[in-house]
Amino acid sequence: MNTLNTIGVSPNTTAPEALVQLLQTAERAGASDIHLHMRGAMAEVSFRLDGLLTPMASLPEQLAERVFGRIKFLSRLKTYQETWPQDGRIEAKDAGTNNDVRVATYPTVTGEKIVLRLFQTSVVRNLGELGLPEQAWAELDGFLGQPRGLLLLTGPTGSGKTTTIYACLRHLASTGGRHVITIEDPVEQVLPGIMQTETSEARGLDFARAARHLLRQDPQILVIGEIRDEETANIAVRATLTGHQVISTLHAGSCRGVVERLQVMCPDHSAIASALELVLNQRLIRRLCRECAGKGCTACLQTGYHGRLPVVEWFRFDEAARDAVRSRDLTLIQPQLTFAAQMQQLIAAGETSAAEQQRTFGQ
Repeated sequence: MNTLNTIGVSPNTTAPEALVQLLQTAERAGASDIHLHMRGAMAEVSFRLDGLLTPMASLPEQLAERVFGRIKFLSRLKTYQETWPQDGRIEAKDAGTNNDVRVATYPTVTGEKIVLRLFQTSVVRNLGELGLPEQAWAELDGFLGQPRGLLLLTGPTGSGKTTTIYACLRHLASTGGRHVITIEDPVEQVLPGIMQTETSEARGLDFARAARHLLRQDPQILVIGEIRDEETANIAVRATLTGHQVISTLHAGSCRGVVERLQVMCPDHSAIASALELVLNQRLIRRLCRECAGKGCTACLQTGYHGRLPVVEWFRFDEAARDAVRSRDLTLIQPQLTFAAQMQQLIAAGETSAAEQQRTFGQ
């Protein structure tokens, strides 16, 4: 565990100062989350850096309790409640950061835990900034120029799917001329020119119900945050067949796995074959720190890595592939460029390491 001074917090620091220092240090480092977990007489502090939870410091009990109270106060939560989960949000002006912070508390057997999600809302990447292989970029750009079709992204949590979707939305907004509606859980970044909506469990507004109603809003492009059930899957396929362009995510392990899972959820395989245009299977791998070439320095907080790179498998559907989907013979559904081939190229170029390949893919 690193010392308190690693993130500029000392036992004599006030709670408001300590919280601002934590948030600003995490923001400068590019962390996506801060985890604060009470464990007896101290709170462990970790940053999620480039997808990995990295221990950063510990806070003594009294300071930790004041920091926890400060977080709850700013996010309008019950400061005395430690035995029930709470969710809130701290506005950027109160947090001392460039962006809002989402707050989630939860009781554990060793004490309360708080996770702070740092929304990096100031910058939405364009397609060219995603770092996709050139052919994958061209396929994605070509799809977005079409009037209809179904694009499905897959990959584990934290694999960059949302970043890719927002880059697509920025592209669509810049070209203009089409009515774009999103259904998100939650809306992480507000984009001019896009009609963005959120699901709400409290109101019974899930992806399927929202999609049914929003199709009456005359969208040309419908973005569904995630296909989680049969009803949403069938709505997405039918919307494509009636002339809409649909973009969504579906959890599966591969391009072929996306088709297999969609076939389970939607019994009309002919409709699936007609709807599908492009599948992207994403992962994010850590980039070796350019300041120290992976040795560890202050710029990368001694991790040896700074920033991440996408590796993407993709499959574009042609008539032969559509026939394969209709017949349920999916041996033809193979990616154009495999993860293994991309990793070999990136390791040879000094962009990442063999250890990172082993961590991400187990090979």
